[in-house]
Amino acid sequence: MRSNSNSGYGLPPADTGVRLLNWLANTSTLFVHLERRIDPFFRPVFDKLFREFLTKLATALINLRRKDDGLKLAEERIQPDEETHLDDIIATMGNQMRRLWQAGDFQRAGNTKTHGMVRGEIAIREDLPEHMRRGIFAQPRTYRAWVRLSGPGPYITPDIDDVGFMSMSIKLMGVPGPKLLDDEKFTQDMFGVSPPTFVTPDTNANSQLQHWSYKNAQIFYFLNFTHPHVMDLVMQSLWIKTQSSPLESAYFSCVPYLLGEGQAMQYSLWPRLKTRTRVPRLPFRPPDNYLREAMVATLARQDVEFDILLQVQTDPHLMPIENNAVLWPTRLSPRVPAAVLRIPKQKFDSPEQLAFARILSYNPWHCIPEHRPLGNQSRARLRLYKELSTLRQSMNRVEHYEPTGDESFPV
Repeated sequence: MRSNSNSGYGLPPADTGVRLLNWLANTSTLFVHLERRIDPFFRPVFDKLFREFLTKLATALINLRRKDDGLKLAEERIQPDEETHLDDIIATMGNQMRRLWQAGDFQRAGNTKTHGMVRGEIAIREDLPEHMRRGIFAQPRTYRAWVRLSGPGPYITPDIDDVGFMSMSIKLMGVPGPKLLDDEKFTQDMFGVSPPTFVTPDTNANSQLQHWSYKNAQIFYFLNFTHPHVMDLVMQSLWIKTQSSPLESAYFSCVPYLLGEGQAMQYSLWPRLKTRTRVPRLPFRPPDNYLREAMVATLARQDVEFDILLQVQTDPHLMPIENNAVLWPTRLSPRVPAAVLRIPKQKFDSPEQLAFARILSYNPWHCIPEHRPLGNQSRARLRLYKELSTLRQSMNRVEHYEPTGDESFPV
């Protein structure tokens, strides 16, 4: 692990101000770290036998506590105190960034650790159903892309010590038409994380999570007497695990987007790789960056492809826009193959290419109007991502940069 005076490298201890709470948080973290060492020995069998059933059960229990807001398909509704919660999130995450990082070495507030920044391309399929042929999916064509694979954050830890999920950020280039965020003219950004639901249902809950994250005691967001989120913890726990490679996981948008006027969708990316890389040295400590090393080994010998699937909203209550902790059921709307993400065989781990990830800004509002982000957490991301990205880049003294795909790096 890199030696650095900043507290963001490695996992800081809990700092709640209460010794008992600190002990409980640190003990729960130790338990998770120990479980990660043995997880691969039993998790594949558990997932195969139980995960689908338990995911459906958790979703049903979450829905039992929800009321029907009476919204229509693809309809949004501003939430109470939404802007106040967003102001609080931005302030707390910004303060945490200042607490963890020093000027010149500011990292992202979330999805912090870069496993790899790789070249790719997205090819739109020819056989997509007519009602899904909207926006970038309207015609069969190919877009170049920069794909960032990353860990959760807000810290940079050895891979075995993170919370067990990964993220993918895709920046398509050469996308024509006006954009909702005008600091980039030709890009369309896409996002996915390895759990199929978001860690918080809305901005109100997200503001609570950020306060506990600032104290390095996120467990008390979920296990909280006044605002419990136990079922969200259950849902996340069914999907977070000891990961084998960023190229071997599915990724889910978790939040909805327009698919043309009056139609909402979520999307997901599913790896075509069927093999799984063995995590080295378990149950002892693997190399700190074993996930990047797994990517390096795979892309040194072969291309990698992901199927991009779209799921159209058909039930406004069971497939909600404003609650992102609810899994959209495939029995109501199947996931339909719409495109293929191809990551060609390549060498990508030069210091210059890894550093390139730090100057890019990903934002879901880098998009055409046909794919406008929907829901309160998506609305929050517009200002949240922009302000925190501006903070990071200003502290690192780098300017915003829109890539073209023609960038080159030493190999």
